[in-house]
Amino acid sequence: TANTDAIGTLRILEAIRILGMTQKTKFYQASTSELYGKVQEVPQSETTPFYPRSPYAVAKLYAYWICVNYREAYDMFAVNGILFNHESPIRGETFVTRKITRAAVRIAKGMQPKLFLGNLNAKRDWGHAT
Repeated sequence: TANTDAIGTLRILEAIRILGMTQKTKFYQASTSELYGKVQEVPQSETTPFYPRSPYAVAKLYAYWICVNYREAYDMFAVNGILFNHESPIRGETFVTRKITRAAVRIAKGMQPKLFLGNLNAKRDWGHAT
């Protein structure tokens, strides 16, 4: 996680800088709502403090700030996007919406008796990508 999400971002930015491509390249760092971690306010905004709660979120936070640093220090076009949950036809089977739809089919076919889920108090915001 740290090697890919944190150091990988740094290596790409540094390659852009070293190769003298700072004025020719537009770099987008896809970040995650996991930066907010233990949510301190709802809804989140650009001023909501980050509070990462996993190694993945911490690595993404490093990537976020290294983009800010390179943008300011080297006048690069390096931007961050903080992405929340999105659905698509290729969503992995371990995600809640896929768990629900797969279980519904299995229940309808008599292959399982009921739907098993984790924390029912969790709240998420979703978008959809096609």
